Amino acid sequence: MNQQNNEVASSNGRRDFLKGAALAAGAMAVTGCAVPGAERIEAVPGSIGSARSRAPVSDDGLVKIAILGTGGMGGGHIDSFLRFAKKGEEKVEIVAVCDVNLVRRKVAEDKVNNSQGGQVAVYTDYREMIERDDLHGVLIASPEHWHAKMAEDCLMAGKDVYLEKPMTLRLPEALRLREVVLKNPDVLIQIGTQKIMLPKYKAAQEMLGDGAIGKLTFSQTSYCRNSENGEWLYYGIDPKVQPGETLDWDMWCGPLGKREWDPAFYARWRRYKDASTGIIGDLLVHEVTPLVMAMDQGWPTRVVATGGHYVDKKMENHDQVNLQVQFEKGHTLIVAGSTCNENGLETVVRGHKGTVYLNGGNCKMVPQRLFADDVDPQEVICENIGNDQDALRKNWLDCIRTRRQPDSNVELGTKIMVIVDLATRSMWEGKAFEFDPATMTASAIG
Repeated sequence: MNQQNNEVASSNGRRDFLKGAALAAGAMAVTGCAVPGAERIEAVPGSIGSARSRAPVSDDGLVKIAILGTGGMGGGHIDSFLRFAKKGEEKVEIVAVCDVNLVRRKVAEDKVNNSQGGQVAVYTDYREMIERDDLHGVLIASPEHWHAKMAEDCLMAGKDVYLEKPMTLRLPEALRLREVVLKNPDVLIQIGTQKIMLPKYKAAQEMLGDGAIGKLTFSQTSYCRNSENGEWLYYGIDPKVQPGETLDWDMWCGPLGKREWDPAFYARWRRYKDASTGIIGDLLVHEVTPLVMAMDQGWPTRVVATGGHYVDKKMENHDQVNLQVQFEKGHTLIVAGSTCNENGLETVVRGHKGTVYLNGGNCKMVPQRLFADDVDPQEVICENIGNDQDALRKNWLDCIRTRRQPDSNVELGTKIMVIVDLATRSMWEGKAFEFDPATMTASAIG
């Protein structure tokens, strides 16, 4: 086949791929419909095959990774892995970077080459990158609407995945991704919720598991911050980024389907409901994930959310959200999220016999007055681990070598996505939602 025919075949293959990705997203939207009389919210349908064999790596061997998405978050990951290698903290090498934005990709390429020496491989199409036989893992730092498709493709290619939060854009995608990992236990996935590495949550997990405060009843947490003109507007619009010149806009849109070029949507996608769950998936997951892990109250079973556009009227996603989540074992979690006021709630777990406080870096338990004679107060002064995101990155590398399950694993990530997606639907539809762990399906209430 000559070069012209090769290019035509490649172009046709890319069009078919984008069409398929958009159709899959459409199927997810239909499957995930939750209005009275409509279908249940369930996993994206389709057969799941067997993942390819992994590239072998010894317990103390060099882990070769690729970075998929080289923007702000991806660039931060690149800096950290290069620092690990330079300081001798980890045997890790970035062998490939991929981005549809050629401006960002060039910055990443130069950074990696200057630090590691040699020439890092560069890609625009991640599918070509994951065909490499020398890759152990792929870190995905793409926008949310690509998380599910990219993660599944990487896992099926035999690559271990570090997936930025939220795990997926919608719950049906998360349920399918969980099924992919359950069917292919030889591959693993770490979700990028780094606060799970903080020792105070491990201390709380042990304390609560030992029954220190009796039956857990009610907990609360929040992620609140403020901005003068509106959240995520600090992501600048780069005039050098132009579709067809330095950006493959159609590939970036992917599962969203074809859209007119919109530089604001591209640069500030977290403000838009088609591409992001906003506060809920970007911010609240950081606080909710480690708390859900520590409390171990089973699956979320009922979710309702309220809030609105209180200050930032121009943002599609909401600037104030308030969640109420009920769990399998009989527990209620209250969560507040804001981008229009920075004063949030204390992180507290209440039980029949005592209360656990998780403010700051330590874990403190205070007995209820009725049980003060029988229950001793406790306080665990926790080690300062420094950068919790670095700890999560190193946990992923360790799991690639040892095959242990990551701390922020797919099972926990799916529980969090039940909360994220059902709360998001509740905000937009004005309904409460319930989730059935027996059938792994959800539906609107009433």
